[in-house]
Amino acid sequence: MTDDPLRENPARRFSPIALGETARTPGELWRRKLLWIGVWLVFLSSPVHDLLSGHHTTGGTVAGWLGLAVFVALYLSLLFRNMGAAPFADATVSALIASMAVLATVLGLGLGSAWLGLYCYVSVACGMVLPLRTAFWTIPGTAAVLLLVGLRTDEEEALNLLLLVLLIGFAMTGVSQLVRTTVELRKARATVAQLAANEERLRLARDLHDLLGHSLSLITLKSELAGRMLPGHPDKAAQQVADIEQVSRQALVDVREAVTGYRRPRLAAELAGAQVALTAAGITAAIPGEPELDGVPDESEAALAWTLREAVTNVVRHSGGTRCTVDLVRRQTLDGPVLELSVEDDGSGGPGKGPGNGLTGLTERLEKAGGTLEAGRVKRGFRLTARVPAGPVPDVGSRS
Repeated sequence: MTDDPLRENPARRFSPIALGETARTPGELWRRKLLWIGVWLVFLSSPVHDLLSGHHTTGGTVAGWLGLAVFVALYLSLLFRNMGAAPFADATVSALIASMAVLATVLGLGLGSAWLGLYCYVSVACGMVLPLRTAFWTIPGTAAVLLLVGLRTDEEEALNLLLLVLLIGFAMTGVSQLVRTTVELRKARATVAQLAANEERLRLARDLHDLLGHSLSLITLKSELAGRMLPGHPDKAAQQVADIEQVSRQALVDVREAVTGYRRPRLAAELAGAQVALTAAGITAAIPGEPELDGVPDESEAALAWTLREAVTNVVRHSGGTRCTVDLVRRQTLDGPVLELSVEDDGSGGPGKGPGNGLTGLTERLEKAGGTLEAGRVKRGFRLTARVPAGPVPDVGSRS
């Protein structure tokens, strides 16, 4: 078994990058940056064509290539750095954008209207890396400079680019805000999960303290009494030892019950965990919301929770699918209400011809809770269906 999740699930290598999701590998990080930044390099076709056309003097051509190289270097360094974990300082960002604007103006005035497309890069940079309030005036400012330069070179070309510069800049402010919000949301969810885990530990510590505090104090007291009684009253000391044994056995029972309650899986938690696991594996997941479990026995809920965990694990590791649907419905049958859980994916169902150890174990666990399990191929994938009693089984054979 490998520790590399990409090797366990090859489909994940080619899964789309979720917005705001942390890159899993350095190569993925570079691909993501190239996807977001490289798409705008299409606007370089006009300046490059202008330089290759031979319309300028040798000095002008050399200066054009040099200016274009510096401009692209500023643009790429600004966006690559600010899309990472260590962005430039605000003063550096402002200086880089100002340098890009100056270069675009100089090249546009010196080499002609074919270079007006560079203002699109200035607008993109303003929308992506500047704060929202600053971007709201720098983007129109970029468009205004474009118009002024166009009056000296090609007014019609400048007017054609005006709307594009405005739209592309403001569109990037929306994308930038969406990415920031998504990243913050992911961090908040991780913090909430950590706080919930800490609270659960504290609650377990409190419960164990309440369970064991009285018992251990009583054991300590009776041990001291037995020690004092042992020389002169061995019969009374033996009674104290018997009481110590009884108290310790009851304490052990209480601790086991408490730990069993904490270890019992909950269906709501497993549904949330299934969403996280499937999304992390690059599988499109359709998961129901908070389930209604009124009247459902704890044994039934625990059995369904174990079933969901095993089914999702199989989907992630073995199915090779790209979509998974989880349904949870309550049905009324002749034997009483049942809670039905189905997990269906569009994969191959994994290797092997018969039921594996996991399905065999799930069948036994469901049978202990009074439930059943069905699993097999369907038209477009593999489906697992588990049913458990959702309430007390009616006694239909007795009458008063």
